[in-house]
Order: sequence, then structure tokens, then C-alpha cells
Amino acid sequence: METFLTDICKGRTLLTLILCIWVPVEVMAQARNATVSSKRPSSLNFGALFTFNSAIGRSAKPAILAAIDEVNSDSSVLKGTKLKIIFHDTNCSGFLGTVEALQLIENDVVVAIGPQSSGIAHVISHVVNELHVPLLSFGATDPSLSALQYPYFVRTTQSDYFQMYAIADMVEYFGWREVIAIFVDDDCGRNGISVLGDALAKKRSKIAYKAAFSPGAPLSDINDLLVGVNLLESRVYIVHVNPDSGLSIFSVAKDLGMMTSGYVWIATDWLPTHLDSLVPPDPDTMNLLQGVVAVRHHTPDTDLKKSFASKWNKLKHEGSPGFNSYALYAYDSVWLAARALDVFLNEGGTVSFSNDPKLKDTNTSALHLSSLRIFDGGQHYLQTILKMNFTGVSGQLQFDLDKNLIHPAYDILNIGGTGFRKIGYWSNSTSLSTTEPEILYEKSFNTSGSTPYLYSVIWPGETITTPRGWVFPNNGKPLRIAVPDRVSYKDFVSKDKSPPGVRGYCIDVFEAAINLLPYAVPRTYVLYGGGKRNPQYTDLVSQVALNNFDAAVGDVTITTNRTRVVDFTQPYMESGLVVVVPVKQVKTDPWAFLKPFTYQMWLVTGAFFLLVGAVVWILEHRINHEFRGPPRQQLMTIFWFSFSTMFFSHRENTVSTLGRLVLIIWLFVVLIINSSYTASLTSILTVQQLTSRIEGIDSLKSSNDRIGIQDGSFSRKYLVDELNIAESRIVTLKTMEDYTKALQDGPKRGGVAAIVDELPYIELFMTSTKCKFRTVGQEFTKSGWGFAFQRDSPLAVDLSTAILQLSENGDLQKIHNKWLRSSECPMQLNEIDADRLSLTSFWGLFLICGVACAIALAVFFCRILCQYRRFSPEAVERDVEEIEPAPRSSRRSLRATSFKDLMDFVDKKEEEIKHMLRRKSSDNKQEASPSTDGKSHSPS
Repeated sequence: METFLTDICKGRTLLTLILCIWVPVEVMAQARNATVSSKRPSSLNFGALFTFNSAIGRSAKPAILAAIDEVNSDSSVLKGTKLKIIFHDTNCSGFLGTVEALQLIENDVVVAIGPQSSGIAHVISHVVNELHVPLLSFGATDPSLSALQYPYFVRTTQSDYFQMYAIADMVEYFGWREVIAIFVDDDCGRNGISVLGDALAKKRSKIAYKAAFSPGAPLSDINDLLVGVNLLESRVYIVHVNPDSGLSIFSVAKDLGMMTSGYVWIATDWLPTHLDSLVPPDPDTMNLLQGVVAVRHHTPDTDLKKSFASKWNKLKHEGSPGFNSYALYAYDSVWLAARALDVFLNEGGTVSFSNDPKLKDTNTSALHLSSLRIFDGGQHYLQTILKMNFTGVSGQLQFDLDKNLIHPAYDILNIGGTGFRKIGYWSNSTSLSTTEPEILYEKSFNTSGSTPYLYSVIWPGETITTPRGWVFPNNGKPLRIAVPDRVSYKDFVSKDKSPPGVRGYCIDVFEAAINLLPYAVPRTYVLYGGGKRNPQYTDLVSQVALNNFDAAVGDVTITTNRTRVVDFTQPYMESGLVVVVPVKQVKTDPWAFLKPFTYQMWLVTGAFFLLVGAVVWILEHRINHEFRGPPRQQLMTIFWFSFSTMFFSHRENTVSTLGRLVLIIWLFVVLIINSSYTASLTSILTVQQLTSRIEGIDSLKSSNDRIGIQDGSFSRKYLVDELNIAESRIVTLKTMEDYTKALQDGPKRGGVAAIVDELPYIELFMTSTKCKFRTVGQEFTKSGWGFAFQRDSPLAVDLSTAILQLSENGDLQKIHNKWLRSSECPMQLNEIDADRLSLTSFWGLFLICGVACAIALAVFFCRILCQYRRFSPEAVERDVEEIEPAPRSSRRSLRATSFKDLMDFVDKKEEEIKHMLRRKSSDNKQEASPSTDGKSHSPS
């Protein structure tokens, strides 16, 4: 807004000055209120206003003359009306340009084409606003000209607004965070760079320094400017100047050695404008620009453009050997005005001019202001221009609601050798791409998931490696690195008498990472804190954000609030808040041997011992004499055998196959149970002899006991702000000795119930106290330690990569082992119930054993029944003969007798059964032999 108000004031002041000193060369012979043409006029005046002897003017003038000739020879446009072009040269002067503009307007022009200068356009826009004459500018690219303040200003080229966003996208694509803007300090330069700053801010980048020089500055001023720029950190230069004097910057830069490897030069469209005008290119000029990246207005390669290019050399007007994009825009501006005028006349519009009542001649003034007249149809004609839509040599001419040409696009060029090559394109809808924008428009291209891409660039110094974009400034100032002056846990960082003045784990990690960088980093370490207590780390980070230090190196925790003001590297150590409590040994329990198993496990295990003993006795009783004897002896054998397998000390041998199968499976189960029992009992008797009343952060939070924290730690703010713990409960502790005393005293004797601190400190503390304390619960925050740098510092990114490299090659662990002893203490307390073994863990084993027993018994009894059926028919037959006369009521005693016989049969030895079966088989054979003989001797 301030820029616009300044422009208004400057424009009105300059206009007043011009009117005061300008005397019209010609005065209208007659003053009339209006001149009206009732039919199509035979001729109309177009005005053209620009600097003839300039890179843009030399290309624009032949293009405008060619367009006027073609319009006049085209019978389909402005039938019966010829166009006359009136040229006025602004001579690169704002004052003369304004005078020439007033002289041009007095010729009753219906449209003015030009100017190329944004500064002149600002002033003339006030004139055309008053006189209602549309101003079609093919060269004024100042973004502020699009304001509503200038309704009659129509830009027929692209605004620098889009060009600056194209450059911002390139800066983001190559990963640079800071740039230096070199520009001419005029309206176009200032406003364009202002837009660039806004565009970079959206990409989390910025303009580190604005190097402005006055229009027409001598080489000495440019030399001094670049010498100062070269002392700064950034090596990415954005050059936004005019085409006629911009090469002097590169000439001076080459003399200063600033066109070598490590430098990045990005030029706006002024450079391609100059180079396109040189045919063939000048070798000396191209030698200055090796490795420069530039943006150029993108104009599609249509048939119209090719036809224009083929006719360029045939034009008989004096101009430049080659044409640039502004020639195309100037050519299309004439056709735009002619086509719109044709529509205007066809719609019944009339070309008439009337006096402006605000401009009156006075007796005391020699100015003939009445010669400046208002174009009565100007408003209608302006709206017709803005509604036009056709394809010209520069592409599609159609305006959006902001009066900008639709589909703004740029070519991305890389200068090398004797020419340049396209490395990609940019448009406001497709961003960076290697595909022409008009092709992507036809495909309805969606950029939401696309990745910007450009072809490789050959940078200054003939390297294809993307420059880092920054160096340490050549002003002799090393980095000032703040290091916390700790009074506790000095293994992490502490003061040292020998260079570099500090030592510790954090310092070694930082130095190792710095040594991996491909460039030197001058640095000095500055202790932060009084040395009597640990410094406040939040204040330390704030000092870095306030530019009092360049970085902070030490045990600095990465927190959300801190990342809002500084940039952190990749964490080099994991961290998190834990709770440490005092512990005491549990008294010896005489029944501790029962604790490894739950009572369900004990019952099932005992039952299976008895079950397996009984099954083995059944399977071995008939064939193994060790399992025979009186009932009392056999019962003792079952118990003895069952429980002796627990120690694998059973003296009875198994003979049967089924018995051995059951025993093998059972011994495997016993082995697992014994091993588990031993491990669980060992854990209970050795490890789990500790207990604590505090179980974690939740129980600590719900209690009213005092909590200890480390001096300077962020844990105080976390406990108060996040967990809503009363600040009166928090006790600040400075040293490890304070930790030990506070925990041992406890809250009843002025100590604390627990300490909340970060895990790395607690590991070192527990190791130093020989495991007298333990952590309870889990880490209730997850974070890490990193090195803090100022916002957008490129060192943060490079050091993050170096830290990852240290982690991958094992050097980070070696540094850890050098400074920090590995903790042999178990980090957490475990409950006894957690080590007790339940039936859930072993039911599968018991199931297998039970199934094996059932199968063995089934096979055994099937075998017994088969033997009994072979043995029993004779005895059953005798019994039936003896008791056949007996009544039916005695059948129950028969069944009892049969079951008793079966039990007796089962109780017999296997050898006896086999002997009886063999004898029975022999007797049956002998009885069958006499019967056979008797039948053979009987009479027939």
C-alpha cells in the first residue's frame, strides 16, 4: 500500500511539473466540444511509446510496423479503416518519456502501445486514466501495475509476479535456503524483488541481502557492490536488472573470480532478451555467462510463430538482428488493439473525443491544456480489449480477472558454450517440469502429486554437482558455539583446560560430524553458565535464536517449543523422561520355592505325576516283575516311580513298548517343567528381591510426594505444564550426590519419593551408584539430543547427514563406549507375579502326554480283550454246563464271576497266558485227531 501511495504522489508531482513547463508545439486551430464520426472513420491513430535504441525497442519497432502493415492489408479486419502508427521515443528517461506521452496523446490516439519502462508506465497510467485511453504495455513487468489504481493499464506480457515464483520454485528444487538479490533500484527492480521475498518465504527460504544499485551506475559502484556481496555467506545470486546494462554485472563478477565453482547465478528474463537479440551470439559475451541459469518468457512453437520468424529477416525496418519475446508481445499488442477496435466498431461504438472540463487554460498560463481530450468510447473499448480471446504469435491472448494473461509460463535456460539449452519449463499450474506447459494443459495435468523435475545443469566452473549455495563468510569471523557449563554429569560436556576448551561425549560427536563435512568450519566454543549450577537450557536455545550465538552444542533436548525458534540436527542420542525410585530388598520367604508355579499348575503337575505312574504300572504289571507283588508294595511302586521321574532317578526299568513310549514323552515334559521351574525360582530369589511403592508416572502424579528434577532441565516445565503437577512438589537437584541423598532420605525426611530425569543421565547415575536405584514404568516421553542452530542454517542439514553417517559406520557407538559406561543394572522393576508360571504356558505339553497315555491304554486293553476271548470259551462252556439247571435269578452272580475271571486274567503274567494259550492249542489238535480216525474206519 505504501508503494502504491508513493507511486501516486510521484506520478502527480511529475505530471504537474511537466504541465507547468510544457507548451504544445501545435495548438488545435479550433476548439470544439466534441468530434463525432457518424460512420466508420477512414483512419485511426495508434500510438507507440518506448525507447527505440534498446534491446527491447530494437525488436519491438519492426514487429509493430509489420503488424500495422498486416492489419491494413487484411480485409477481414477494420474494413474501410486504415491504422496510422505514431512513434515517440522515451530515450530511457522518465521525464522525457512522460513529455513524449503527452505529445502522443494530443494526437487523438485511440490506444497507446507501450511503454517498456515500468517507471514511465506508472506516470503515464495517471494520464490515460484521466483521458480514457487504453495503454497496452508489452514491456512493463512491474507487478504493482496490476493494481486497481490503474484501470486503463493492460499488460500484454507476463508480470514479474509469476517470474519471481518460478525462481522461488527453482531455489526450493535445488535445496537452497538463502539468496542474495542484485537489482536496479527502480520501480520494476524493487517491486519484483519484493514479490521474490514473499515467494521464498512460502518455501521456507529468504533473501539474505538485497544488493541494489542506481540506474546507470558506473562500474566502480558495481564493483564495490559485488565485493561486499562476496563477503557474505550465501552464494546464490538472483540478478534482476534491465537488458541494456546487466552484462556489466557479470563482467565485474568474472574479474572478481565470482564465476567459478561454488557460485550460483540466476538471471531473470532480461538476459535471454539480450541474448536473443544477438545473431549470431557474441563469443565474448557468452564467455562471461558460462553456467548461468536464466528464465525466459515461454512462447509456444506454433505455426504463427514460425511464420513470424521466417518473415523477420525480410522486414525492411532497421532493428536488431534477432527478435526476442518482447517483439512477439509487441506484434500481438497491435493485433489485439486492431481486433478489439473492429469489434468495438461493429457493436456500434463511435470514435469521438471531448474536452476535459478539469483542464482549462487560464490567462496567466501559456499551456494549451485543451489539446488533451478524452476518448469518449474509451471505457467501452477497454472492456472489449479485456474480453478478447485469440491466438497470436506469442500464444493465447486472453485475460483473467486480474487483467493478467492466462497460462503464464517460462523456459528455464542453462547457458554454456556458445549458446544455451532448455533444462525445463515453469508455469503457475504445473510448476517445474521437462514437458512443455501446453501439452500438460491439454492433459488436464494435476500437480498435487507431481514431483518437480529439471534436466541436469552445468554450473559455473563446469561442474554438474549442485552447489551447496553457501560458504562461511570471508570476514574472518568463526562460528560462536555455546556450550553449557555443567556442574554434574560432566561426562557429557564439561570445561577443559586444553584446546578447544571443552570436552565430553557431546563435543566428540560434534567434532566427528564436523570432520565429515566437505568444507572447513572455523569455530570457537563459548561456555554458557556461571559454573556453579547447570544453565537453563531453554535460555541457551533462546540465545541462539537471538543471534547471540551461531549454535549450541551439548546435551540439548529437542522439544516442540525449541524447534519453533531454532533448527536442530538429527538426534545423536535417544532420550526420554523416566522415573527413578529408591528400592529395598524383600525379606526371605520360607515358602519361596512354591512361587515359581501357580496353584493350578501345582495341582495339574501333581495329578499328571500320579496319572503317568498308574499308566506305566498298568502297562508293565503283566510282563515286568518289578511292578508285581503284594498290593501295598505295588501302590508304593506307583508313587515312587511317579515322583522319582522328576529327578530322573527311577530305578524300575520299563520293558513294554507302550510303557517306554509313555515314559519318554513324560520325561520330556518333566525336563521342560524342571528347567522352567529352575529359571523362575532363580529369577525370584535373585532379581525380584526389590520392590517400590511408586509404580510409574501415573502413581507418582496421583501422590502428594515431592519429586526431584535436575537443575536446568526442561522436565520442570513439562511436569507443571503438561502433567499439572504442583510446582511446590518439585525439588531442584544439582549433582548426583544430591540425587542419592534425596532418594535415600525419602519424602518423610526431607528427600523425594522419586526423581524424573532423562534416560541418559539416569543410566549414568544408576551405574555410578552400583544399581541401588531403579526406574519404574516406561519412558513417558520420547525425544533426543541434537545440536541447535539458527533458523534456516544450512549447517543443520549437513550435520544431520554427517550424524547419520557416524551412526552407520559405528563411530557414534565407539564415542559412546569411550565416555559412557554401559549400565549393568536392569532398568525396570519387575513384579514377582510376572515370573510365575501358569498352566497357560504348559497345557500343550500336558495335552500331548495325556493323549499318549490314552492311546497306550487303549492299545493295551484291546490286546488284553483279544487274548481273553481266545482263552475264555472253554471255561465259559464248563461254567454253563454246571449252572444250567440254576434259576435265572443267579445270572448276576455269573456276570460277577466272569468279571472276576477277567480281572484274574489281567493280573496273570504274560508268560503264563502265552503258555496256557499254547497248551490249549495243542490240546485242541490232539482232540481233533482221534475224531478224524474214527470216522475213517466206520462201515459204509
